[in-house]
Amino acid sequence: MIADEQPVVRRGLGALLSRNAAIAVAAEAATAREALRMAVLHRPDVLVLDTGLPGGHVDGTVRELRRASPGTAVLVFTAADDEDTVIAAVRAGARGYLLKNSTDDSIVRAVTALAHGETVLGPGVADRLISRIGSRPARFQDMFPELTAREQDVLELVAAGMGNTAIAARLHLSPKTIANHLSVIFGKLHVPSRAAAIELVKGGRRAPLELVRGTPAPFRLRAASGAMATS
Repeated sequence: MIADEQPVVRRGLGALLSRNAAIAVAAEAATAREALRMAVLHRPDVLVLDTGLPGGHVDGTVRELRRASPGTAVLVFTAADDEDTVIAAVRAGARGYLLKNSTDDSIVRAVTALAHGETVLGPGVADRLISRIGSRPARFQDMFPELTAREQDVLELVAAGMGNTAIAARLHLSPKTIANHLSVIFGKLHVPSRAAAIELVKGGRRAPLELVRGTPAPFRLRAASGAMATS
């Protein structure tokens, strides 16, 4: 499904995607309200969403779409490449973020990747996120002193919205190694999930000191799975 205010963009993108026999464009929308209605009606595997849809902001629109059609992966497809928009979309639940100057092949690969459960950040988008989190290494060292440098690297990338496969590629490690790191991180921080770890980072706060000092966590820890492909 394609949601963009501009008819020419919807037609062009629809024609491009329809060249691939594995992709069928189920519906189009020109406003946030229409995108929500059509997503509920058609339950698409992937929804390609522009940030400038009338009637909503990208983060709110993504959240509503994710609630209304949980099985739909949202790919933000836009000319907006500022860090705040990227981070807002990813935090709201977008599984991909691609700029409109991307190549045709990159667009098709991104849609296909999301349909297979992966997450996609265009190269320029990923670099901006890495630059944003990389400018605060001292903050992470102060907030999470019990984590190793590598574990801090992994947590930073998780907080930026990246999945295990993309983190593995960025750090030149295997996805299994990233999953193992996450299991250790969750244990050290005494949090049950990826989302809870991200909340610690976003809130700039720590778990209670008595937990950090060694009280066993009252739950079974398991690394959250996540996948990402870069175009």
